[in-house]
Amino acid sequence: MTDATTLVIFGAGGDLASRLLLPALGQLLMREPARTVHIVGADREDGTDAGLREIVRKAFATMDAEDAAARVDAVYRKTDITRPEDLRALLEECTGQVALYFAVPPSIAAASVAAMTPEMLPEGAVLVMEKPFGTDEASARALNRTLTALVPESQVFRVDHFLGRSTTLNLLGARFANRILEPLWSAESIESVDIVYDEALGLEGRAGYYDNAGALVDMIQSHLLQVLAVLAMEEPATLDEVDFRAATGAVLRATTVWGDDPVASSRRARYTAGRVEGTDKPSYVDEPGVDPARHTETLAEATFEVRNARWAGVPFRLRSGKALGDPAREIVVRFRPVRHVPTGLTGSAEGAVLRFSLGPDRMSLELNLNAAEDPFELERATLSAELGEGALKAYAEVLSGVLDGDPLLAVRGDAAEQCWRIVDPILQAWRRGDVPLEEYAAGSAGPEGWPPVA
Repeated sequence: MTDATTLVIFGAGGDLASRLLLPALGQLLMREPARTVHIVGADREDGTDAGLREIVRKAFATMDAEDAAARVDAVYRKTDITRPEDLRALLEECTGQVALYFAVPPSIAAASVAAMTPEMLPEGAVLVMEKPFGTDEASARALNRTLTALVPESQVFRVDHFLGRSTTLNLLGARFANRILEPLWSAESIESVDIVYDEALGLEGRAGYYDNAGALVDMIQSHLLQVLAVLAMEEPATLDEVDFRAATGAVLRATTVWGDDPVASSRRARYTAGRVEGTDKPSYVDEPGVDPARHTETLAEATFEVRNARWAGVPFRLRSGKALGDPAREIVVRFRPVRHVPTGLTGSAEGAVLRFSLGPDRMSLELNLNAAEDPFELERATLSAELGEGALKAYAEVLSGVLDGDPLLAVRGDAAEQCWRIVDPILQAWRRGDVPLEEYAAGSAGPEGWPPVA
């Protein structure tokens, strides 16, 4: 662990910093009181050191981390991070291990790194980029070239807080440390995989970003494909960043749209007016800031195949949506049924189902067992384990790596490009209008006719 780090937050006055980044820092510092962090907040607006410290205090308070706030030194610098002279003046003040966190819109982050030069950056500085990383494969590749001209790839952190989720990390222990699972983790025994992250939340004032992205880019391209890569990767020799990211990168290079048919293998929809958890929701097109002409989807589903010896022939269905009733958040691994059941046993003998809940963290295994009333009849039984929330929230796990200079839970440059390559055929089909934009009432389970989540 690095003893002291200067965390420079570009966009310190924004929502991302106050709602996610600073609360995560507060939790981290409460758990690791010996860690020292100096915050430099930068934004275009006028501000003061005292104002920034108040933002830090309020954000830390959401994690019951007021004691940690008292230990943090924070200074504010009015800065236009797209101007080389402003950047130079700001970075000359930074000493020790420095992390530059771009808590700003992607276009501003891209303009800022374009204004930087290698000699401007403190030695060993890490650059932390939020999603979305680029707008397509070509722009992601161009942004990668800009970043790696400034610092080595190991000092670029492309944030995906899903990689910090304890459930995602629990996949590693469950699979690699249990002989009952590891030999079965392939197309020989697994029939299908679903990775679902649905939300009851609607747009919640995020039209400026979301209406230009949609569910496919916002969640599947940038998050759920990374979860797929962790689930499907070959066992790495170690869990250091080199072996781990090489293993997940190999999965993404082998991943493609199911059947090479983006029309048949994808669905999209957006919510209409409805009621979610007792609250009335307007139609998506009536949300402030939404342009109906963009035809932005709020629910996306796509099926992929990992074309390698381990997984060929197994459909990986990824789905995410907003304003859904009883939203599912889970990884579902369905095993193939046994080839033969002895005559005399009655009842269903469907394959076992292993589920990892994505909050609250839980693992369950559905099996066929003999019924208590009739030992010759099969019935379904579920074994479950509560895994807890993990010691740190997802953003805190990722931020810990940032401050320590450990990119294990960051997305490598080639992986970011591959995720765009994987979804590009679907995006092209949708832009052509080949896949209809369906509708579903807010608070429902989605459009009629879609396959069930469970």
